[in-house]
Amino acid sequence: MRPFKSRSPLLIAGALLLPALALCAAADEKKADEKNWVQLFNGKDLDGWKVYPKGTGNWKVEDGILIGSGPASHLFSKRGDYQNFRYRVEAQINDHGNSGQYFRTQFGPGFPKGYEAQINSTHRDPIKTGSLYGFKETEVREMLVPPGEWFTQEVTAIGNHIVIKVNGKTTVDYKVTDPKKTYTKGHFALQQHDPGTVVKFRKIEVLELPATPVPEE
Repeated sequence: MRPFKSRSPLLIAGALLLPALALCAAADEKKADEKNWVQLFNGKDLDGWKVYPKGTGNWKVEDGILIGSGPASHLFSKRGDYQNFRYRVEAQINDHGNSGQYFRTQFGPGFPKGYEAQINSTHRDPIKTGSLYGFKETEVREMLVPPGEWFTQEVTAIGNHIVIKVNGKTTVDYKVTDPKKTYTKGHFALQQHDPGTVVKFRKIEVLELPATPVPEE
């Protein structure tokens, strides 16, 4: 039997220090990540946004909250060249209300042409919050957030790969099959679906990601 040799105090200290250093590095990375987010809603007015159709809907800001109510309308970002990004909102929908977090969409009449992350808790539409609307494979049928409760919904779009998270939980992880690449960039938009809806947003932000390289012909 070999004689027992105690471990060096320096080795023990190093072993204890490594997890702490890892936690510090993760915290620093998170701070750096949060610092790069751009606020799209200033909490005061609709600067940076425009309504379609002009003069309809009832979008207003009260006590730092963006509120959509009244007739159906859509509030679009003035910029229309968002391509790859993480797009995050803190939202609240009323009972039987219906809204949407649109991205890579075109400015125009009717329901925006582009992609939509659904916002709906108890509306008669069975497709609920957390869904990528319009794709059978990405429908969420269960209520993830009760009406009247604040929640975070985040969309990550990189090329044809779209991920949606609700309160940090992944609800969609999907690669869109579209050889024509119809919706590769566009506006962000918020939906006021119908007169029975009251939707609220207290934070709207984006973290832009590198553009998708164009393949050489």
